[in-house]
Amino acid sequence: MSGARIVLWLNLTLRSACSPCRARFMEGQAQGLADSTAMENGTVSCGEKRPPEAQETTVTEGAAKIAFPSANEVFYNPVQEFNRDLTCAVITEFARIQLGAKGIQIKVPGEKDVQKVVVDLAEQEEDKAEFKEDANMAPGDQPQTAAVGEICEEGLHVLEGLAASGLRSIRFAQEVPGLRCVVANDASAQAVNLIRHNVQLNKVTHLVQPSQADARMLMYQHQRVTKRFDVIDLDPYGSPAPFLDAAVQAVSEGGLLCVTCTDMAVLAGNSGETCYSKYGAMAIKSRACHEMALRIVLHSLDLRANCYQRFVVPLLSISADFYVRVFVRVFTGQAKVKASASKQALVFQCVGCGTFHLQRLGKASEASGGRVKFSAACGPPVAPECEHCGQRHQLGGPLWAEPIHDLDFVGRVLEAVSANPSRFHTSERIRGVLSVVTEELQDVPLYYTLDQLSSTIHCSTPSLLQLRSALLHAGFRVSLSHACKNAVKTDAPTSALWDIMRCWEKEYPVKRERLSETSPAFRILSVEPRLQANFTIRDDANPTSRQRGLKRFQANPEANWGPRPRARPGAKTVGKAMEDRRRLLQNKRKEPAEDPAQQAARLKAFPCKRFKEGTCQRGDQCCYSHSPQTPKATAGATPTDCPQMPNQNPPGPRATAGSGVD
Repeated sequence: MSGARIVLWLNLTLRSACSPCRARFMEGQAQGLADSTAMENGTVSCGEKRPPEAQETTVTEGAAKIAFPSANEVFYNPVQEFNRDLTCAVITEFARIQLGAKGIQIKVPGEKDVQKVVVDLAEQEEDKAEFKEDANMAPGDQPQTAAVGEICEEGLHVLEGLAASGLRSIRFAQEVPGLRCVVANDASAQAVNLIRHNVQLNKVTHLVQPSQADARMLMYQHQRVTKRFDVIDLDPYGSPAPFLDAAVQAVSEGGLLCVTCTDMAVLAGNSGETCYSKYGAMAIKSRACHEMALRIVLHSLDLRANCYQRFVVPLLSISADFYVRVFVRVFTGQAKVKASASKQALVFQCVGCGTFHLQRLGKASEASGGRVKFSAACGPPVAPECEHCGQRHQLGGPLWAEPIHDLDFVGRVLEAVSANPSRFHTSERIRGVLSVVTEELQDVPLYYTLDQLSSTIHCSTPSLLQLRSALLHAGFRVSLSHACKNAVKTDAPTSALWDIMRCWEKEYPVKRERLSETSPAFRILSVEPRLQANFTIRDDANPTSRQRGLKRFQANPEANWGPRPRARPGAKTVGKAMEDRRRLLQNKRKEPAEDPAQQAARLKAFPCKRFKEGTCQRGDQCCYSHSPQTPKATAGATPTDCPQMPNQNPPGPRATAGSGVD
């Protein structure tokens, strides 16, 4: 009994000693849970509070001055300055059109001074007479003007659904005239607090209205005609698919919808099933994947708008850097919605040679009385096997098959940017991209590339001017594409395009014995060309944007540029150690380049097969050994371990660009 009493006494003593520790532990857990919940809601900061000067970084872009937290709590990517500059230019021209219909003129800083320079001296007297007449007009008869930074009662009502720091909205208020109100919305409390701070910092509280709400709910609350926005800008992190349904309902009649997509891996064909779940279309891997991404986004916008008897009209569609950007106007009309099916198309692409064909979903034909009759299209346009290489086809789409630009609107934006180049920091690139856009064939969807055509038949690559000249000599149209530097957009049928490549191969032949009989190259080259190509360079083969040396394609703007990490509450500042680690892990899956001296020494260990046959003409310049074969040279390795050198063939124009197929 005494032993049982001792055990009982020890248990009671230990429980009384542990209870304060357990209480302190539970109190600490509750405090930690409360702190983590507050961090998620954005009410407290992570760790010890620091003075504001140490937490913020000031960035100046355009006319705006923005304060950012040093930590990654609010998203910002400086590489997208081109995106924001282009958006300001597009909305300015849209405001000029919309307010011009109401008799309101907009004043853009810098435009007036530039126009004075180009005024003809013979027109000065007429301008003086008109100025005197305008001075004598009554105040009520003076034309109404809208300036930057001023509230225009009949101006545009703008919504930025995912504003983050508010940089884009503040730039709208300070650089775009003719605005009535700009709503800068974000769901994050930290972001909205930062928007309020930046709005006060830039003194645009009279124009920019911060809002904290879910972007979808905010747009759904503005479905009524009297509450709709004239301009909606969506630039999310990743896919905008969750916001498109609300956006097409909340934009006004003829309003402007600006959408950015940064999920290019999905749109470019890496995950076709994911693309279908988000955009309602299957994306396939293609050399024209960037333009295909633009057309998939336009298809998705039009499909969602059709549910509400609305349709979209593209103004400008751009593929740049790591994202695509589309500007469309949204209209309402039941009769026009019926034509939407004939604007979409499926894509049949050969897996062997890359030849593609488009199949429209609907057909629009003229009927008696000037009416338009809509019916189902007939197809498919291809056989089960490709007519050129005998391979099967992949099916992609549907996608937008109509023009993706409005050349009149693009010309207005280009003219305004060219007349006032000091307005934007990226004016030079905007001019180059829009110039290429104006040169594109609007009625020809998608494109081929030079390297695609030459690598398919394993021949040397013709120059861009040579291929363009051959197409022009044959009577076809051809243009570049802003989405790809080596693009060939042409209305020539695929049979004519391959005939031109067959003629090029005859001038610079490949080794047919190295081609497999089932390869696309062997089957394409086994057919004699019906069209005799002429590769003489023509003057009109060189596009105007190329002759002027415009900045058509972007160089790397900075080191380690690209999509930035998603903003998270309580995120830590990216320090030097993290940057060094990212730089160290770049290209980690790629094997390091072999030293040329080591490679030459390694190849000398193998005997030359052509020397043994007596056909090697390189002599001492041959990378393989011409000495008699010894057991030591072949004991450790075999010639199959040696990679094929690109200079094994004799140098000259007949050297092929790609390796042959055994």
